[in-house]
Amino acid sequence: MSDVAIDDIKDWTTGANAIAYQSCSTCRAVWYFRRGFCPSCGAADPRSLRASGRGTVYAASLVCRAATPEAKAHVPYMVVLVDAAEGFRLMAHGDKDLKIGDAVTARFENFTRRPMPYFVRLK
Repeated sequence: MSDVAIDDIKDWTTGANAIAYQSCSTCRAVWYFRRGFCPSCGAADPRSLRASGRGTVYAASLVCRAATPEAKAHVPYMVVLVDAAEGFRLMAHGDKDLKIGDAVTARFENFTRRPMPYFVRLK
């Protein structure tokens, strides 16, 4: 995908079934969570890119107590930290049997009436 302005790539936060990340052409840092500058070197021209959705589980935690009344219907649910293939780490939901080191891919499922990244083990 070609480089575009920060607002040109739609992702799950804007209703699209995609994960977007940014990279810096100055220091080559990559990160998840959009910013108008590089958090490593401060360069003001980050590139926004669409992630492949593939990665490896870094950490996993089964949530058995809902944080909000809306989340109660989903208990228990798995929260995972995933090291994306592109080099950034993100937090998302995933299958309840995921373990550290599992190779995963993202799909999108509703959680509290919003589509969110949801990771499943690669087959």
